[in-house]
Amino acid sequence: MTNQPYGSHEPHQPYEPYQQPQPYQQPHPYQQEQPQPYQQHPQQPCQQPPQAWPGQQQAYGDPYADQQHTQQWQGQTWETQMQPPVPEPAPVPVPVPAPASAPVTAPAPVAGGEPSQRRDYGPATLGGNARVTDAQRARAEGRSPVIEPGMQPAVLTAVLGLLLAGGAALGTYALLVPLVLLQAVTAAGWFRLNGMWPARQGIALGFLGALVADAALLASDRSPAAILGTLGVWVLLALVMQLRSHADPDERMYGLMATVVAAALAIAAGGYLAADADAVTVGAVAVAAAVAVRALPLPTAVSVVIAVAAAAGAGFAVGGMEAPGAGLGAGAAVCALIGHRVASYDYPSRFVHFTAGVALPLATAGPAVYVLGRVAG
Repeated sequence: MTNQPYGSHEPHQPYEPYQQPQPYQQPHPYQQEQPQPYQQHPQQPCQQPPQAWPGQQQAYGDPYADQQHTQQWQGQTWETQMQPPVPEPAPVPVPVPAPASAPVTAPAPVAGGEPSQRRDYGPATLGGNARVTDAQRARAEGRSPVIEPGMQPAVLTAVLGLLLAGGAALGTYALLVPLVLLQAVTAAGWFRLNGMWPARQGIALGFLGALVADAALLASDRSPAAILGTLGVWVLLALVMQLRSHADPDERMYGLMATVVAAALAIAAGGYLAADADAVTVGAVAVAAAVAVRALPLPTAVSVVIAVAAAAGAGFAVGGMEAPGAGLGAGAAVCALIGHRVASYDYPSRFVHFTAGVALPLATAGPAVYVLGRVAG
């Protein structure tokens, strides 16, 4: 058997490609016809799925093909334009019941049948309705800021002046008791007059300066240099205290001026202790007479003239019926009326009237009593 080359054989017939039988395709459950929603526009045709790769046949249908290629339709949608905001209803205020208060009684009519012009104010309450003072009433009505102390403070000033006169007649240490009381009320009244309350340090500093001045007067045989020396030291001490304060610069300056003036007035009242006993008696009686007359319900100019005249007459009578006594009394009365005017300024309260209104007329007259007593003697 001879070997034949491979090329001698008859070419083999190529096999036909295997044709896979197509399976019987049943309708897919997702491909069932479903009811279409209500549409206003005609339905767009469905898009065909993409063709498969060449040479690749899909034996089975893709069950998610219908989900990947959903049906598109056009219909009426919600409006997306900006709508104006709906205003919120304004809240209705809930009425709050007013607190119960004491009934206000109407003013009683006068004899002529017309209603009284006087305003009646109820008592103070625990709810914050404080009683209206005379100063607050005058400020609200726009009246003058000058409110004079009145008769009761004038009576207290007269009593304190008579105590000074009687103490001077009895002796130096008897005079010291009402003088110390005068100096304490002067220091407290000046701070309250300037609206600084409580001001314990300033009041204590001013009163302490007065006590030091009194002690220096007694130690120096009532030399006036003790008053000037104490006043200079106390001004420096007040300045040092205010520099150590942590308040605002304006408040520190205001406190410095109030402290210096309060100490100066309290120390200057020591002039009664430095003056002669006769001069103290004449001057204190003259001040008492002037303040009492000034409190009478008279016009201001007439009241001032009558007060000075009454003080001169009292000084003339107490001073042995001599002219120096009248001059001493008139000079002391002028200084006392200046202090009385100062205590009446800027809507003072009742507490100011019973402190500064009582003490300032006597305190401002102290230096005049000493100087005029030296001149008359």
